[in-house]
Amino acid sequence: MEKKITDVEMEVTMSKELFRRELSGFKPYVQGKPIGAVQREFGLDRIEKLASNENHFGASPKAVEAIREDLDNLLYYPESYPHNLMSELAEYLGVPKEQITIGSGGEGLLWQIALSFINDGDEIVTANPTFDVYRIATSLLGAVTVTVPLRGQGYDIDGMLAAVTDKTKLFFLCTPNNPTGHIATSKEIDRLVRALPEGVVLVLDEAYYDLAAVRADFPRDNIRIISERPNTIVLRTLSKTYGLAGVRFGYTISSPEIAQRLAMVGPLFKVNRLAIAGASGALKDTEYRDFYVRENAKAIDDLSAYVLAKGWSHFPTYTNFMWIDSGLDSEVLFNELQKRGVIIRAGYLWGEQWRTYFRISTGRPEQMQFFKDKLDEILAEW
Repeated sequence: MEKKITDVEMEVTMSKELFRRELSGFKPYVQGKPIGAVQREFGLDRIEKLASNENHFGASPKAVEAIREDLDNLLYYPESYPHNLMSELAEYLGVPKEQITIGSGGEGLLWQIALSFINDGDEIVTANPTFDVYRIATSLLGAVTVTVPLRGQGYDIDGMLAAVTDKTKLFFLCTPNNPTGHIATSKEIDRLVRALPEGVVLVLDEAYYDLAAVRADFPRDNIRIISERPNTIVLRTLSKTYGLAGVRFGYTISSPEIAQRLAMVGPLFKVNRLAIAGASGALKDTEYRDFYVRENAKAIDDLSAYVLAKGWSHFPTYTNFMWIDSGLDSEVLFNELQKRGVIIRAGYLWGEQWRTYFRISTGRPEQMQFFKDKLDEILAEW
């Protein structure tokens, strides 16, 4: 016999808070425009996506080879703890594998960090602008995001420290920073380590580490901080230098206690089979890593010369992208370039104070020339 729902029961059901309350007014991450969407919208044959900081020279050949060799095993679940890969990572980094946690790219690890530490009412401190997933992952768990504007073309470390309260749980520092490309210097990090309360977890996001590590003024050994300050997490990824953005693989180095907790949360299988295979191959491909770092440096130098010749300015960059102030409306520039087959990242997405900025990723020489040709066309029309 079918049960009829009474008006009272219906009222109780409808009055329940169905969705997580943090979703009310929530601002999700705005992804870069996909190539297919631009092709459909404008009917273009050639699209150069220079918006998402991908490695346009391709994936590491050894990573690709390792993935191909594992294709016949796709019917099997991946190892939740891939012992061989963890040993390879430990040797690569020079740390015990008990200090390493793996995840689905840098973003996946940021969700694991949020799930491990955040309680309702906690606060996080970070810069503005920076990678928005810090806010997204923690705010959905009830945290309050406290941002501190940059000082000139660098971090305001003193301002960020002043923003720390007894409610602060996580302190995110992206170095090199996304979207600006600048770094935190050795002096700034030492100042931070000395002054940050022990109960605050310091997260150093080094997603672009390999590109920055060749520069003499970049602090290359921030892993050492963990022995001095156990409540520290260093995050890195293979997405950029090794061209593995599509398979999602990242890792953190932390104290064994934190590593153990991070591994507890999130999906059982945090990394898929192809990512595990690709990561193992990539770690052996230092020749490709060095090749890409060199090619990226050439592209950055060429782009810098082009930008400065126009009388524009840009932040110093330690990455595979550049944060450029053209003095033009970035939303308009984004739309005009898109019509011509070039996708960039408009600065207004980080706030009105950045409306005249845009971020562009490096690419192969022919891609960069295509961008310059299309931008010159627009400027000539204007």
